[in-house]
Amino acid sequence: MLKIAVYGKGGIGKSTMTSNLAAAFAMRGRKVIQIGCDPKADSTSNLLSGQHLEPVIDYLREHDEDPEDLSKITKRGFGDILCIETGGPTPGLGCAGRGIIATFNLLDEMQLLEKEKPDVVLFDVLGDVVCGGFAAPIREGFARDVLIVTSGEKMALYAANNINQAVKNFEDRGYAKVYGLILNRRNIEDEREKVQDFADANGLDIIADIPRSGEFQTAEDQGKTVIETAPDSELAQKFLDLADRLLSEPSMQDAGTDLHVSDAACGDC
Repeated sequence: MLKIAVYGKGGIGKSTMTSNLAAAFAMRGRKVIQIGCDPKADSTSNLLSGQHLEPVIDYLREHDEDPEDLSKITKRGFGDILCIETGGPTPGLGCAGRGIIATFNLLDEMQLLEKEKPDVVLFDVLGDVVCGGFAAPIREGFARDVLIVTSGEKMALYAANNINQAVKNFEDRGYAKVYGLILNRRNIEDEREKVQDFADANGLDIIADIPRSGEFQTAEDQGKTVIETAPDSELAQKFLDLADRLLSEPSMQDAGTDLHVSDAACGDC
């Protein structure tokens, strides 16, 4: 089982990268779960033809009891991908990180991984702040590898550095490691060189170089991924190649099925 957390600063295209990668895994015949870990709860919309998926936190807020089965908090999308959104608190009230913790603990109680037996689990995580619940995939050991989405822009690389350092802080505990960078181009001057310099300085690889393309917008206007709307395009092939690379990497395989995370992970945030 591949268990991958995808991090990146807000607005970098992280959810677009994650959903296209999920679709690529599905095209390769793999059983996939994508879990959106962002209060905006829009990670999976392009796998669901633009449909809104009720976040787990909203469900728990509106019902006195936990859901009877997974169908109450999940939807099947393109390629039979199982989609889940953690959601977050009412804006200005509460800690969004705790929404991730509550969701993971519920999914663990409902034995999500044991019942679904996925080949790939993707966690799409906001990376501007890598603390508390947002660091749960790094700290608790259920995501084995981290992919960082960045461009050559200063703030994107700043966030990428924060994420990389956060992962390193826990490397001696056997937690997740950074597998590599996804360059999501913004077509700034010397972009590849800037990201390559960052990668070299931190001992990382650029594992995918995604061009800036209007095909993304065309697909998203339909609530879909490029994999679905243009499966034979060069852009779709970029994601298929990345999926093939990750599937062929023996070190990324993880047989664990635990999603439990201690409330202590959020500390006093």
